[in-house]
Amino acid sequence: MQEPKTITETLPPPPGIIGSLRTGFDAIAGHVTAIVFPLALDLLLWLGPRLRVDQLYARFYKYSLQSAPALGMTPDQITQIKSSYTPEFIADLQRLNMFAFLRTLPIGISSLMAGARPAASPLGSPLALEVGPLDLFFWILILSFIGWMLGALYFRWVAGSVFPDVSIPMGRALSQTFLYSVIWSLLFVTLGLPAFFIFYVLFTFNSLIAEGILLFLGFLSMWVIVPLFFSPHGMFIRKQNALVSILSSFQMTRFTMPASSLFVMTIFLLSVGLNVLWAFPAADSWLALVGILGHAFISTALLASSFVYYRDMTVWLQAVLERLRTQTPAQRVS
Repeated sequence: MQEPKTITETLPPPPGIIGSLRTGFDAIAGHVTAIVFPLALDLLLWLGPRLRVDQLYARFYKYSLQSAPALGMTPDQITQIKSSYTPEFIADLQRLNMFAFLRTLPIGISSLMAGARPAASPLGSPLALEVGPLDLFFWILILSFIGWMLGALYFRWVAGSVFPDVSIPMGRALSQTFLYSVIWSLLFVTLGLPAFFIFYVLFTFNSLIAEGILLFLGFLSMWVIVPLFFSPHGMFIRKQNALVSILSSFQMTRFTMPASSLFVMTIFLLSVGLNVLWAFPAADSWLALVGILGHAFISTALLASSFVYYRDMTVWLQAVLERLRTQTPAQRVS
């Protein structure tokens, strides 16, 4: 008599990385207009005006030196402040463009120029807009909010390009993305800032212990990065609310961590590696447009691939859990 098959023999195969990438790239190749969001953002950061803070920082630096005696600073501390304001630091500060806050995470529009911070463009010196001392916090808030909303539309468009039958209403996409972003922002403020302060104190007293703790947390970071990567996908694929989408991501990655971490690492390596290629042309050359177009297509295709992987892995995990529930205890251990 033929023995019954074990649970591992009756399970469907899990989704593969190559298959997800192929499906995602094919979907964007058939809906190439989905790249318009990263393309438009990079064109703005490349050819558009710069929203700068170097003059604001210069006024703050001058005020710090003037008020140093009244604050009881020692000559060594004043010298340290002066030594930090180097020509290299000033040049780097002048390249900072506040419009890069339109590139938000985890939901947001991918951008090549946000990291490149071009100082020039083929059109010549860009228009420079200075941020006032009372406007800095306002600009950070409004640009981040706009980045969240544009990111919601971008994710919704890409998800719809891959799965035309899965489309959430635009209003729900915007509202849930706002709620999702607020949740992660509050977590960063309540957990990230205190952790940063603690590490700063540790580095001050014993840098060896602090580096050891950072190294240990680096090994554990994958248990947070992978769920964070997939945390918004449930909103656009399964029409979940923000909190349920986050919790579903942690549940999925708990059962599929090795495969899911390998997929996220593949996406990261492809993105970072190709960004080096896209950023090779000089910013003041029109050849940089080739890199911007290449980045827009690849980043959108990788996002589409992540939606494919998330949907297929979720379906596979549900099938596995359902199969386990229907198996008898003897079949599970056989």
